[in-house]
Amino acid sequence: MTKELADGDRKILEFESRAPQNIGKKEEAIRSELGMTPLRYYHRLNALIDVPAAVAAYPVLLHRLDRLRFQRAELRKTVTDG
Repeated sequence: MTKELADGDRKILEFESRAPQNIGKKEEAIRSELGMTPLRYYHRLNALIDVPAAVAAYPVLLHRLDRLRFQRAELRKTVTDG
């Protein structure tokens, strides 16, 4: 059984799908539109990558974020091993 996404989680995913590319503008928009800190936003966004209901609702976005997360992890692994 797939659970529904909470309204807050849906707002985060909607925001991410249209967020400004400029990090400063994005962080400002996170604060003003979502009323949360960028740290909290990215923490929740990262957690949503592993939520089946989120993947079902936003498959392209979540697969892209999962690929980016994997790439960053591989880069960290390369840096620490090298």
